[in-house]
Amino acid sequence: MKKIPAGKKYITVEELKEAGLSYYQMEQMVMERTLEKASKSVYENIDYLGEDNEFYSAEAYVPDGVICLLSAARYYQLTDYLPDAVEVAVSSKKKVTTLPVWPAIKLHYYSPVRLSTGVVKITEGYNSFHIFDLEKTVVDIACFRNRVGIEETSEILKNYLKRDDRDMEKLHTYAKKLRCDKVMRTYLEVLL
Repeated sequence: MKKIPAGKKYITVEELKEAGLSYYQMEQMVMERTLEKASKSVYENIDYLGEDNEFYSAEAYVPDGVICLLSAARYYQLTDYLPDAVEVAVSSKKKVTTLPVWPAIKLHYYSPVRLSTGVVKITEGYNSFHIFDLEKTVVDIACFRNRVGIEETSEILKNYLKRDDRDMEKLHTYAKKLRCDKVMRTYLEVLL
């Protein structure tokens, strides 16, 4: 049987098939405790030797999802707040049937335009996840300020404005595209 790289946390059925494994061999690996079934199309590598990252689990259980809101803000070091679940944006039409017990995943249903704007793929070794870029994260935080919390929103915007790598033009473009430009302008006028 083929060996799964020790640095790969989750592997899809398609990747296993491409590596030459049959469904029978996959089931054998589950019985041997080399793999554990995470969902219908994803297995967890029991022999994984890398660092645990909750975002890898989110990508495995919600492959079309995008890390968002406070989880993304924490990734970009815009806040010290530690959300009690990985926040993942999904299509408003998406049905997610299997979620892990740990890490907890909180789904947010987004329109197609909001879901497709500002998505980046982060690759770390054999693992990857999708997350909204810095500016899209800030715009979403401002748009969903009542859900996020007013204090957290202010903290995140203040921290964004202190960054050297901020892109105000992109921020304004996203805010306008997502119909959040009035709210964003109000926040920026107060903070600047």
